[in-house]
Amino acid sequence: MTNAIARCVLIALTLLPVAAAAEPIKLKMAYFSSDREPPYVSVLQPFADGVNREGRGLVEIVPYSGGVLGRNYAAQAQQVLDGTADMAWVNPSLTPERFPDNDVLEYPGLFRDLKEASLVYTRVVASLRGYEDFFVIAALANFPLMVHTRPPIGSLADLRGKILRVNNLVEGDALKAIGITPVLIPINEVALAIGRGTLDGATMPPNALFAYGVSRITRFHYVAPLGAAPLAFLMNRKAFTSLPKAGQDLIRKFSGEATVERFVETYDANNARAMNDLKSDSNRVLITPPRAELDTLQATFQTGLEKWRDRNPRDMELWKLVTTEIARLRAGG
Repeated sequence: MTNAIARCVLIALTLLPVAAAAEPIKLKMAYFSSDREPPYVSVLQPFADGVNREGRGLVEIVPYSGGVLGRNYAAQAQQVLDGTADMAWVNPSLTPERFPDNDVLEYPGLFRDLKEASLVYTRVVASLRGYEDFFVIAALANFPLMVHTRPPIGSLADLRGKILRVNNLVEGDALKAIGITPVLIPINEVALAIGRGTLDGATMPPNALFAYGVSRITRFHYVAPLGAAPLAFLMNRKAFTSLPKAGQDLIRKFSGEATVERFVETYDANNARAMNDLKSDSNRVLITPPRAELDTLQATFQTGLEKWRDRNPRDMELWKLVTTEIARLRAGG
């Protein structure tokens, strides 16, 4: 009996490494808000599903949505760096000191559409400061931004003096030049701020208007030609490089331009539906600026862009990098 027990123990100990080796490497994926919101549905969930489907026994993405690992949107990048999460959805514009080069992507009038903005960001992100400690799963840009307010507006003149939430400091500076007071806060705090009266409205794409509850408390929608809002899905670079090569290859497979295509398809469709909802709702006022107002906006934005671009050699270098990529894309590259 004793010999039989000893043999069983020996067999169990022999099999332990095999069982342990079969356990996949688990990676924590954080999302600061609801898993029903567009970023989670169109980017994070498909990424996790793809990796988990093909990485069985090797890598497993474990989702933590609803702010379980932290609700502070501005702190998501830090959570990835300190290991609270292995990867997270990040708005780089909320921490410009960490991502100082992102402003080159934020100027109004730079991009034609969502796809162009997202592809340019994806292709230049490796050259931007702040991303050295991250593996960039996806670099995307929300577009087109427009103005939504609670107080009545009917023209550009009516926006002067209003307090609006903006996506980034560059957009804020551009709007300040036409008499708007900009406030930079996370998108999930906007509806509450407008409801309390601390904001008159916000700039955001049509789909975000409905996704984050801002549609319930705004009725006036000014289709201004504003810029893009860069967004990123980032992974801790040390966590990435610690994976076996097969695991790294799997993460790469579901990253980059493949993710951009899915994001663009989903967001373009959502924006189109949202615009149709705005147009068909008799309780809403959709304002399309006349040519004179568009010219005023464009001239103001161009002046701001030139001041930024010429302030130091680094900014001019970034500008050339981005505009070269835009030209390449428009030429079919």
